[in-house]
Amino acid sequence: MVYPLRPRLGAQQKKRASLFTHGCRLNQAETELIRQQLQQAGYQIVPFGDPTDLAILNTCTVTREAEAKCRQSIRKVIRQNPQAFVAVIGCYAQTGASAIANIEGVDLIIGNQDKLSILDYVSYGKNERPVILREKIDKEDFSIRFVGDLPTDYRANLKIQDGCDFMCAFCIIPFARGRARSRDFDNLLSEAHTLTKNGVQEIVLTGVNIGTFSSQGYDFINLLDALNEIPGLHRLRISSIEPTTIPVDLFERMRDPNHVLLPYLHIPLQAGTDKVLQLMRRRYSVNEYLHFIHQAESEIPDLCIGTDIMVGHPGESLADFEETCRIFSENPFAYCHVFPYSERPGTLSVRRGDSVPVPERQRRSAYLRRLSTKKRYNYYTRFLGRTMEVLFENQREGVGFGYTANFIRVACPSNNQLSNQRVQVRLERLNADFVEGSTIPISSGTSFQK
Repeated sequence: MVYPLRPRLGAQQKKRASLFTHGCRLNQAETELIRQQLQQAGYQIVPFGDPTDLAILNTCTVTREAEAKCRQSIRKVIRQNPQAFVAVIGCYAQTGASAIANIEGVDLIIGNQDKLSILDYVSYGKNERPVILREKIDKEDFSIRFVGDLPTDYRANLKIQDGCDFMCAFCIIPFARGRARSRDFDNLLSEAHTLTKNGVQEIVLTGVNIGTFSSQGYDFINLLDALNEIPGLHRLRISSIEPTTIPVDLFERMRDPNHVLLPYLHIPLQAGTDKVLQLMRRRYSVNEYLHFIHQAESEIPDLCIGTDIMVGHPGESLADFEETCRIFSENPFAYCHVFPYSERPGTLSVRRGDSVPVPERQRRSAYLRRLSTKKRYNYYTRFLGRTMEVLFENQREGVGFGYTANFIRVACPSNNQLSNQRVQVRLERLNADFVEGSTIPISSGTSFQK
């Protein structure tokens, strides 16, 4: 049900607002858009957990654990700020509104269709408890209202797409975010220009299924080339992208030193046997997937390949899991994100009767995470002794932290201010999940190198 709008709070009231994001980069991008709208409306943004007048939680529903963490965050902020107006938005708000409504102290619930218009609804009185939820999310392409001339970080997520038509057997996201649709090309390009004018050096393309982007006659490759022409943009990174949506024309851009597209691909594998991939309703075979990543590795220097793997899907035997581990270990992956299977209401997988016991899912997940740590360690080792450009994101106690173009996390001691600087660094030592390095003096005229 959608309630009628009320007038917005005035900027002169200078109320405090805090935001918290659960889940993916797409959620992070949307939370940032809301933060900018709040600032423009006159709110003072305060750290989440501090005293506040308005608390907004952008939620995730991808697993039961994610939903539980959302509920914990909601209850925590209500305990810390009992007088605050508490708004719960996003994916879990879309699929679990009734459960959220049972939490005493929640004042507003908004699903995915309307969450970027939250300022139209926050003037409801506390305890009126409106729910703004559309059962069917629009299928049409969309534009986003964004704010210019506000300070931003060195890196920004740019939402280019939403929703998905693939309907994998385990996935609830099409129910939470609707069918695939793309953002208006001119609208997203305008935001990209605004971001770079405000100092952003790296843009990360985000969405649910970004390889399906198509708007105003532009496809995904056209979009990459258009972003490459933006003055001041030095890095363009692709977030997670489905293997069947990646055009091989991408390789040429990644290996071109004059193109801002970075040598980084995060391509979900999900399982290492055709049997389990078919149960998941994935659209490729293991051999097709491996052929693609080996071609990519052979054509793109220093490429970093990451992946997602789900363990314990209904029907996955121990032999299936062991084969997945072998495929991951013996092929050119730098790391994997591991997801224990989680039953999602309404999906095909939940209807199967051959579920893997939860303790076994947890055991398999822990084992695969250890393999991933080893793979990341080995990948980082390949680059020790190399000098590479690092874009530093922050600096704490004289140590700057940032990433190379191929997503190696680097820590570097320096007496100079490194935040939001691109600096040549010699990679020297492994330390936990990052590489220690030292800066290399370069002339001010040195051009960007991947």
